[in-house]
Amino acid sequence: MQYLTRILGTARVLWPFYLGIVVCSVGTAAAALVSPFLIRDATDAIVGALGAGGDRAGAARTVVALALGLLAADLVQAVVQNIGGYLGDVMAARMREILATRYFAKLLALPQRYFDDQRTGTMIARLDRSITNVIQFLQAFANTFFPMLLTMAAVLAITAWHWWPLAVLLAVVFPVYVWLTALTSRRWQRLERAKNHEIDHAGGRFAEAVGQIQVVRSFVAELRELRAFAGRYARTVGLTRVQSRWWHGMDATRGAALTLIFFGIHLLLFTRTLGGHFSIGTMVMLIQLTTMAKHPVTMMSYVIDTAQRAVAGSRDYFDVMVLDAEPAADPRLRAAAARDGGGRDAAEAGEDAPAPGRRLEPVPGAPVIEFDAVDFAYEPGTPVLRGVSFTAEADHRVALVGESGGGKSTIVQLLLGFYRPTGGRLRICGRDVTGLPMADLRATVGVVFQDAALFSGTIRENIAYGRPGAGEAEIRAAAERANADGFIRAFAEGYDTVIGERGLKLSGGQRQRIAIARAILKDAPVLILDEATSALDTRAEREVQRGLEELMAGRTTIVIAHRLSTISGVDRVVTLDRGRVDEVGSPAELAGTGGIYAELLRLTASASAEDRRRLSRFGLAPGGEG
Repeated sequence: MQYLTRILGTARVLWPFYLGIVVCSVGTAAAALVSPFLIRDATDAIVGALGAGGDRAGAARTVVALALGLLAADLVQAVVQNIGGYLGDVMAARMREILATRYFAKLLALPQRYFDDQRTGTMIARLDRSITNVIQFLQAFANTFFPMLLTMAAVLAITAWHWWPLAVLLAVVFPVYVWLTALTSRRWQRLERAKNHEIDHAGGRFAEAVGQIQVVRSFVAELRELRAFAGRYARTVGLTRVQSRWWHGMDATRGAALTLIFFGIHLLLFTRTLGGHFSIGTMVMLIQLTTMAKHPVTMMSYVIDTAQRAVAGSRDYFDVMVLDAEPAADPRLRAAAARDGGGRDAAEAGEDAPAPGRRLEPVPGAPVIEFDAVDFAYEPGTPVLRGVSFTAEADHRVALVGESGGGKSTIVQLLLGFYRPTGGRLRICGRDVTGLPMADLRATVGVVFQDAALFSGTIRENIAYGRPGAGEAEIRAAAERANADGFIRAFAEGYDTVIGERGLKLSGGQRQRIAIARAILKDAPVLILDEATSALDTRAEREVQRGLEELMAGRTTIVIAHRLSTISGVDRVVTLDRGRVDEVGSPAELAGTGGIYAELLRLTASASAEDRRRLSRFGLAPGGEG
């Protein structure tokens, strides 16, 4: 239960709800306990009136008064119980808000390496399962089981007052039940973790397959994906059979033990009453009280079941929450991941989101980008970059060329601060990135990826994603410079057109031009074009290229291109060979050196199928002019 205790501890802001639930639970228990006493008095009054010389008229008045008392007690119990239920429901909703917001804030603060090792669907499934299981337990405990526990405590006190052996028998019930449950729990938890593993992986694959449905269909892999998905859930069925058989077998044992204990209690009550130790009314009252005590015990099966699911779920939750955040993560993200305010704290943390970082200005006389003997390895002992050194001056365009796996994309990852160099120095605008806040670095660097990576929503929202406070005129001006305003205005809804998930309602060229407009509006002094036109046909590329020329104007640009026609217009070419810099120079200088760039020129001009295959290893398309 330490995980549930940690959950409650992390949401200390909910203490008014905790207090309100306790007060309502006490009120519910007190109202419930009044009834057995009233029924006792009514029973004794009726038995006395039916005996010789009984005052039936007086008994009738007493019974009516007691019946009204029962009515009042039941009404109070119903009202207070529902107030407690309302508080429990709201508390659960607030708990969900806090836990979900903190989890999201934590994910946003984690280093890129975490996401590279995870499936998106798995992360979503883990969040949903973890929080849902915890909330279900808290609701069940607050709305139902906690009032019953208070009732049980009161019952023990009352029965001890009347006859202490009865209270001892009732007190034995809980330890026996808990002990038998402890025998069940460890194996149940192990099986539950195995089920969660299968469900998480099924959810991750589901998200991948749906997100790339065109790829799945183009390879006629629908049935293969379905079989793999169904296989995961089929394994959960097998695990559930074992888990449920074990749980319910032990639950039957618990039930048998409980039945034996209550058999002894009822037998004692009957014999004590026959012996004249209890009146008929007292016997009825004690039977009602023991029945009230029995209900919480039988409810324990459900509560323990939900508690174990909550423990299994909260374990996954806290496994993420204890991970180390990215060293230079925004302090506001760290605060949102640690505080209890949920969406309220998140709103405060993001209220100045239009300017999350300070854009750096180049230091006079220093290169805008400087790689100085940079080493990097994703995994220890497997270097990807080895002693990489080159510079990019203000307003210059530098192209990175090399075979696939040569380190081009890794350089982009370092420039965006997704990873830190493991050796050497990387400076942006004269500042070492090691001590630079990531918000400042990313405010300084703009990027257009091969995949435009748009969000569901309107065109306006996507263009303004980097500057949510941008005005209409600024958004339109950015779209015009990106050669996008024409096709946007052609839509019936114009800039308010909803483009669907990842912009699937747009063509590739349209998506890319919106991404360019987004980068133009961000107005970062450093620009990365990561194969920004490689996924487009020739016509779309020409349309996009006009926007790229506008975007590159006045910026220091790193280009990873798929056509030498694009590279030929840069100021400097850096060729990479297995993570090392092979050559650095202008396109004209490198054309005659006999190195990688000269080889690419030769391969591009060749009609040989073998040469074209070799060219593809560099990520370059045949036909240099596209």
